[in-house]
Amino acid sequence: MASHPSRRLSPQVSEETATRHTSPSNAASSERHGLRPPAALDPHGLLVLSQALFSCAEQSEIVRLAMRHVSALGPYCAEAGYLSTNDGLSRVPGHDAGAPTVDDAGMMELGEADGSVASPERSWNWAFGLREAGGLLGYIVVSSPSEPDERGDFLLSTLVGLTSAALSLTVMRTPRHDNAAELDRLRTERDTALRQLDAVRSELHRQKTVHETLARVAARGGGEDAITQALYELTGLSALIEDRFGNLRSWAGPDRPVPYPVRSATSQEEMLSQVAREAGPVRIKDRLIALVRPRGDILGVLAIEDPGSTADEHTMFTLDHAQRSLAQELVHMRELTEVEMQLRRQLIDDLLEGTDETSAYARAEAVGHDLRRPHYVVVVHWPGTAANNVFTRAVQQATATAATRPLITRRGDRVVVLTEAKPDDDAVHSAVAHELGTPGGAIGVSTRCDSPEGIPRCYQEALRALEVRQNSRERSGTTFFDDLGLYRILGPGNDLGELEGFVREWLGQLIDYDAEHESELVETLSRYFDCGGNYDDAAAALSVHRSTLRYRLQRIREISDRDLTDVDTRLNLQVATRVWKIILGGRH
Repeated sequence: MASHPSRRLSPQVSEETATRHTSPSNAASSERHGLRPPAALDPHGLLVLSQALFSCAEQSEIVRLAMRHVSALGPYCAEAGYLSTNDGLSRVPGHDAGAPTVDDAGMMELGEADGSVASPERSWNWAFGLREAGGLLGYIVVSSPSEPDERGDFLLSTLVGLTSAALSLTVMRTPRHDNAAELDRLRTERDTALRQLDAVRSELHRQKTVHETLARVAARGGGEDAITQALYELTGLSALIEDRFGNLRSWAGPDRPVPYPVRSATSQEEMLSQVAREAGPVRIKDRLIALVRPRGDILGVLAIEDPGSTADEHTMFTLDHAQRSLAQELVHMRELTEVEMQLRRQLIDDLLEGTDETSAYARAEAVGHDLRRPHYVVVVHWPGTAANNVFTRAVQQATATAATRPLITRRGDRVVVLTEAKPDDDAVHSAVAHELGTPGGAIGVSTRCDSPEGIPRCYQEALRALEVRQNSRERSGTTFFDDLGLYRILGPGNDLGELEGFVREWLGQLIDYDAEHESELVETLSRYFDCGGNYDDAAAALSVHRSTLRYRLQRIREISDRDLTDVDTRLNLQVATRVWKIILGGRH
């Protein structure tokens, strides 16, 4: 026959208790022994109950009194009680639990061992043996909708132990068990049980304080500073929060280091890996560290400073529960941030395409952006860098100001920004280059936009400014649409047929010659104009010798029959090369 399984008993048990109601008849019976059954029996209640059990002179009354209090320990019901006799087991009369009848024959089959008994209506039924040193004294049969948890198992086992001790004491009062040594042993066992209950009660009180303190923090809106302050007050040790990169986010308590030390990326990852291998807080030098990773991703680190190694199990319990509160706070913050970012991306995407002005103002206000102020559209492209989160974050940090945060989105391999602050020359370019570690990117900036309806136009201006920059001699840097001059008319929206005709008129012979001989006369002429007619700069840009450049320019004069010294001719040729490169992409 199976025996009652052994469970680990820990003073750090859950404080969850379920309210149970005691019938008037049971309450009256308990009052005869100076005890009214509480709605929910805790360790302190068991201490009081033990006094009533040990004051009973009749064994059957001891069993009945214990059975009346089973329901106060949790979702349990005392189905039956038995006392051992010379003829076997005798059911204790006078207890009606209103539950299924226990099979007396099945109880005999237990063979004095604890074990499960059959019941048609309860999923868990267990016969707890009442024992003394001389053997079995009886049973209490308990049922429940489900198997007890760690706390319930401890409370039931404690009640059974106290009942057994009380029964043993009545046996000791008879002449055949009148043994002082045995009585002392039973008293020692009782005192030990009472001390254990007192320790559990003390620990539950401390845990209750932790729960209530952190619950108040959450009810007041939480926050990282509130959590570290609560942890400091509960443990008496300085508490801190770092992000996953080791940057300090919050500190509560004395001895905060200034400046705060920053670990290298390698050291930080090694520390995170070391802590992640353990199930709970880990001591590293003078700190107890707990990782905040509610869904597998490490969101940060919660730690306490403990240079004197004074932390005990209660400190570890408090740190672990504070870490759970912080995890909820950080997950909530991340979810809010993601929702806000999505709404802001949707808003700028619609603004770039053109949207209703009234709804645009309302949506912008909902995400904390003032769309009624003047704005600029900025388009950023960095060759060799995908428009991923790293690129986007670098642009966002470079364009943000102390007063405003820009709207930002991605379009292909470009990042588009709608900002109130007009970029200051190459300041944004320099900041992004610093973040990405390469200076090879280009930025286009629109003219000022005073209303949402003008944003699509400004977006096209920024694209055109970017395109001019990327096709100019210096391809990296920032170009403002205001500074394009003649190039403002050379872009999307112009009649393509007229532009092609203009190019054919001025460059047609050179284009045909390049196509037939695989030469680069048009490109040579374009670079020559870009360099302001400077032979040395143009030769360097084309990576050719100065004499080669002179030869090519002479061939251009001969083939096109154009005088490159004539002012009007030079202007038309320069515009034609620009249209050929920027608008027509080097074709025709």
